Amino acid sequence: MAKTVTTEELKGKIDNKETFILVDTLGENSYEMRHIPGAVNIPNGPNFLEQFEEKAGAQKDQEIITYCSSSTCHASVEAAAALEESGYTKVGHYADGIAGWQQAGYSFEEGK
Repeated sequence: MAKTVTTEELKGKIDNKETFILVDTLGENSYEMRHIPGAVNIPNGPNFLEQFEEKAGAQKDQEIITYCSSSTCHASVEAAAALEESGYTKVGHYADGIAGWQQAGYSFEEGK
């Protein structure tokens, strides 16, 4: 099961410019409106793993963190599980998602 990442942990990783892949699992329209800085958009769905491998090109031992809209959204949980089942070994899940990031007062990026 993917490790749960807190808002403070994620903010620290971004601020410290740590090397990891942050995956926004929401739809393209949501991503274009706003997303956590540095995130790549790979919507959760039947082709998630194919899209992830195509867009991210991650090594199996690279750190990956998925997120979606909030703790009630399951897209990022499903995406994290799919990554783990596919052999990725350092998968995290930012459960609070967009809502938690906004509640903490952190800024977003817009556009692609």
